[in-house]
Amino acid sequence: MITKASLEDISALVTLINSAYRGESSKKGWTTEAHLLEGKRTDKEEMTEIFQDPKNTILKYTENNAIIGSVLLVEKEHQLYLGMLTVSPELQNSGIGKKLLAEAENHAKTLRLSSIIMTVISVREELIAWYKRHGYVDTGEREAFPESGIHVTVSDEPLEFIYLEKKL
Repeated sequence: MITKASLEDISALVTLINSAYRGESSKKGWTTEAHLLEGKRTDKEEMTEIFQDPKNTILKYTENNAIIGSVLLVEKEHQLYLGMLTVSPELQNSGIGKKLLAEAENHAKTLRLSSIIMTVISVREELIAWYKRHGYVDTGEREAFPESGIHVTVSDEPLEFIYLEKKL
């Protein structure tokens, strides 16, 4: 079931998101960033800030009272920004990500937004290909990848974000 997440979900969301993107547990899935980045993908402070902004929505995919998927949606002018699409590593390739993506599109249409935009790390070719199969296109726009205490690069390749967009 896909529903809107709340402040009470922060701990479970942080655990899920970090398990899918970084560390050993993320290597069970195909969306890992562990070979590119060290540290955590998010923390309780960042998630709390996300929930405090009324332009942000986090959708959660729940099964047997456990959050096994989530996505961050940010209302930006005429677009919806999609970030942190997450599925538990053991359950990736089971259609949950596709369902969350479809619900994100429904959310954008409800808000009468004309497109969904996202950033993806440029070297994540499999992930970019997955989004392209779901109707997203490379806009040509690029942005430097931010270095911080959370995002610690371990890749020899230079990292940058590419922008993908889907018109609705």
